Amino acid sequence: MDEAMGRPLTGFTAGRAGSALPGSTERSGARRIVEEDGDMPKPRIFSGMRPTGKLHLGNLFGALINWVRLQDDYDCVYGVVDWHALTTAYEDTSEIKSNTRELVLDYLAAGIDPKKSIVMKQSDVKQHAELSLLFSMITPLSWLERCPTYKEQLRELEGREIMTHGFLGYPVLMAADILVYKADAVPVGEDQLPHLELTREIARRFNFLYGPVFPEPQAKLNEVVLLPGTDGRKMSKSYNNVIEMSASADEVRRAIENMVTDPARVRRTDPGHPEVCSVHAFHKVFSRTMLDDITRECVNAGIGCVECKRRLALAVNEFLEPIRERRKAVEREPGLVEDVLADGAKRARVLAEATLEEVRKAMRI
Repeated sequence: MDEAMGRPLTGFTAGRAGSALPGSTERSGARRIVEEDGDMPKPRIFSGMRPTGKLHLGNLFGALINWVRLQDDYDCVYGVVDWHALTTAYEDTSEIKSNTRELVLDYLAAGIDPKKSIVMKQSDVKQHAELSLLFSMITPLSWLERCPTYKEQLRELEGREIMTHGFLGYPVLMAADILVYKADAVPVGEDQLPHLELTREIARRFNFLYGPVFPEPQAKLNEVVLLPGTDGRKMSKSYNNVIEMSASADEVRRAIENMVTDPARVRRTDPGHPEVCSVHAFHKVFSRTMLDDITRECVNAGIGCVECKRRLALAVNEFLEPIRERRKAVEREPGLVEDVLADGAKRARVLAEATLEEVRKAMRI
């Protein structure tokens, strides 16, 4: 999910609410955004994230940098999937609106350009819900119960009241999210392939029952760069071990100072073992030009953990500075986030409604 570790590129400007952003016009049937110079329409991609708080470096390198790269070659729809947030957090919805804003800020800061891509909120496009309902009528219960991520989350969230219709039906809503835009491809990690295959099965079943309406979206596997959390475990908000994309330089330094290092290296003169050190895992991402030197110095005890962390903090902050600046630029312009979402919803509804018209006609309803 990432960008060969350069910078997330592209600045952005947004149109005002109610006006189409420049650079695209809708073709009859809204199947594709047609290029102004008459070139063939680009293949379409859909992807989205749940608004559960500010994004962290794992999200940036797991998805966002890859999303930024895809904008030039694909017709991209990037969603804030707020209904999905309800599947595991329906008891407390007080932060969904504020988290939605934070998520859009992170999208734009990473380099998602609303002139190139549609940036929308799921609940603003009601066709997602209509298509999900129709898909639920034809999706066998056994397909949902066999989904491995469903079983994993049941284990992870044991003790919480999540055995709901919405939680079990999460993959059906996800299929609707993708297919309502007739996406040709979906950027995913390998752990998400079962969900995408279920989307493809639902598309095939609909097409068999009612006629060919939907494509079978292909997986576009992210170039995954795995960053551990500051404690060495998987980076996750639930573990409280993340470094946020929007973290200040001081916050980054403090987080890195507290990172877990080689447990066998007790004294400064002890040789290090980079392969088990979380700090070194970060250096492999952020310090590529100096990595051989850092590795050699660690193994030969030529550098201590304190100095190694200091160098890492400098590298991470250098990388994050353009992202911070883009975020500040959006925050300084009142109403920009709201305008981006309003414009994205308007453009997304055109595409989604064209699909639903085909669906209703095929189903004779």
